[in-house]
Amino acid sequence: MKKNTASYKQGLHEDLADPVEAAEYLNAALEDGSQEMFLMALKDIADAKGISEIARSANLNRENLYKNFSTKGNPNLKSLTSILHSIGLRLTVDVESAVKC
Repeated sequence: MKKNTASYKQGLHEDLADPVEAAEYLNAALEDGSQEMFLMALKDIADAKGISEIARSANLNRENLYKNFSTKGNPNLKSLTSILHSIGLRLTVDVESAVKC
């Protein structure tokens, strides 16, 4: 059973190494609406890219990075944008289609 799990994680990490796939993965997590799901997805992407590399590029230490990704994590906007930038992504805001002015 471990082999299947390892194959899944390896395949996921290979997919998430592509910034387009990573962006789609994060957007799907955002649709869930939970901060925990988004942070878990962001951690998966960071694992795929390499936590040490992400920490170095985002100017964060690894411990703070892991803390930000935890279920109780609450990264500030500066940390979040640094992490996203280090993996080749950016934060954007879009208009909801159901919003009426």
